[in-house]
Amino acid sequence: MAKKKILVVEDDRDISELITYNLEREGYEIACLYDGSQVVDFVHKRKPELIILDLMLPEVDGIEICRTLKSDSATKQIPIVMLTAKSEEADVVVGLQMGADDYIPKPFSPKVLVARIKAITRRTADLQLSSAASDNARSFGDFKMDLLKHKVSYRAKEVKLTSIEFDIVEFLSRSPGRVWTREQILDNVWKEGKFIIDRAVDVHVRGLRKKLGAAEVYIETVRGVGYRFKDVE
Repeated sequence: MAKKKILVVEDDRDISELITYNLEREGYEIACLYDGSQVVDFVHKRKPELIILDLMLPEVDGIEICRTLKSDSATKQIPIVMLTAKSEEADVVVGLQMGADDYIPKPFSPKVLVARIKAITRRTADLQLSSAASDNARSFGDFKMDLLKHKVSYRAKEVKLTSIEFDIVEFLSRSPGRVWTREQILDNVWKEGKFIIDRAVDVHVRGLRKKLGAAEVYIETVRGVGYRFKDVE
């Protein structure tokens, strides 16, 4: 089986070497760039399966790179994981709104890094395998969804949800583990409801969790950013 190719864009060579060492141990093929000027050309030529992208880069910053790649039909499907400092919370939100798939704050544990990368590459592979298949049902352990009947059940017991609550679960569960901002949830769930404030999402999520009971663990809060559906092996 061919190794999955990952591009690491990080100007701190010690961090780049740490990432490379840990991911190569897991069987990934790693390429490294140390500033933002070459990234877009490299991605077009080499087509990596995933990009680990530092936000603070020489020449061209990570936000601009993310914007460029996610607005290009040839590269927008490549997952991007942002590396961020704790002080860059606002940039995290901007990056996620532009289509980045996840973020990892510095300093990070190599074990956490590897686990997150594995989860994203696995999720991407699963989506590719199911892209041509009918997606009328989803199953996450004891958590089941029937998309045709708009029903959710947990441990074989139906959970009665409003249409908005169901739509929130349906949207988040499309990409388990991916973080979505409140604005993205509004845009995708309410669609035409631009007048609705983003805090409406919090209100509906609180009601959703109350109804889910023990299954509320599937709806995870990412502080300062938004929500995600729990990534289950």
